[in-house]
Amino acid sequence: MASVSAPSAPAAVGHISAHVVHAIDSAPAVAEPFQHLQLASVFPADTYAEMIASMPDQRDYRGMSGRAKSMPADGGQLTRTKIDLFPEFIRHLPAQKRAVWNAVGAALCSPEVREAFRRRLAPGLEKRFGARYREVGMYPIPILTRDVAGYRIGIHPDTRRKGMTIQLYLPPDRSIEHVGTVFHRRLEGKNYEKAAQMSFSPNVGYAFAVGNDTYHSVETVGPEVRTRDSILLTYFVDDTFAQVVHNRAKRVGNFLLNEVRSLAR
Repeated sequence: MASVSAPSAPAAVGHISAHVVHAIDSAPAVAEPFQHLQLASVFPADTYAEMIASMPDQRDYRGMSGRAKSMPADGGQLTRTKIDLFPEFIRHLPAQKRAVWNAVGAALCSPEVREAFRRRLAPGLEKRFGARYREVGMYPIPILTRDVAGYRIGIHPDTRRKGMTIQLYLPPDRSIEHVGTVFHRRLEGKNYEKAAQMSFSPNVGYAFAVGNDTYHSVETVGPEVRTRDSILLTYFVDDTFAQVVHNRAKRVGNFLLNEVRSLAR
């Protein structure tokens, strides 16, 4: 197997993407409370070990924005931070860490991974986009996120700018299984019931096609959690000219902000 820190970067990316595709194709589809995939053994074991060993330093992360923006904890610390897994964002990392996250990011952005998710999430995509769901553009944004004690996000279905939402958990062990994402079922009015909770276990995750009923949340992360690390892989709808421009302009804008932040450090 190709190590992600080996000189042959294309072989490493192919090794990872092929394994991720197999994990997608093997994942059980669960219908309740909305259709989603429950992913296991997402990354090759050797790659996952390198990812855990190559976690960036906290100073390499930056704050989130939008609905998932960081909320200051009591001490003023940001409770959710991120690194975009694109080459231009991780180029400041040490060489060995950079090689790992470059390969992971490239694999997750591969057409093979995108089409595997599109294939397995077809019912939800067809429900939203109709018979042409196979042709709808999807722009992947993979980000490495880090949550700390005090982080929470309320019940929401995700913005309609998103087509597919995937979260891949990256704990080193099973000690914080209880902090996984909660899935909800909407009742009458604005009432919800907790229908399921993902286990925050090593190398697992979930995926769903964003719809009107894809309600999920994260309960307040307790002080027993040092870090809650995961990859959020979001496929933004990239179908119209305006969407294409917006998605790429946002990436450029985030890059410029990241460079300013790096210079100021």
